[in-house]
Amino acid sequence: MAQEIERKFLVKADFKAFVQRKIRIKQAYISIDPERTVRIRIADNKAYITIKGKSNNSGVTRYEWEKEISVLEANDLLNLCNYSIIDKTRYIIPVNDNLYFEVDEFYGDNNGLLIAEIELPAEDAYFDKPSWLGKEVTGNKKYYNSMLVTNPFVNW
Repeated sequence: MAQEIERKFLVKADFKAFVQRKIRIKQAYISIDPERTVRIRIADNKAYITIKGKSNNSGVTRYEWEKEISVLEANDLLNLCNYSIIDKTRYIIPVNDNLYFEVDEFYGDNNGLLIAEIELPAEDAYFDKPSWLGKEVTGNKKYYNSMLVTNPFVNW
């Protein structure tokens, strides 16, 4: 079973000097059931359907299955989504040993929110924490993209 091991942080300072590349992302959810989410994402010129399971007790690990689909199919599926579309730019920042941070800068109803994520090979894997990294929010469901469609940052 494919597992995603990920930690999330708020961003407290300017990080853009460290960015290696950026990707514009549009995504929405067919399902935001707490036991499983089904996401449709268009990232630049590629598209994906992703199913994620419920997080473990620490909030760090959960099942994830992803498949690339055509952009045309993704646009059709976005029309099935009952929730608002997440619009963001993802900035890729290298860390160490093939690890990197993905910093999401949100727009629309989530404008002003900056979240950094790092996918790890194990829950206890070491990584350097840059000075721009803020408070850890791993496991805090209000920072899940699937929750930002029903309770966006503008309402906090």
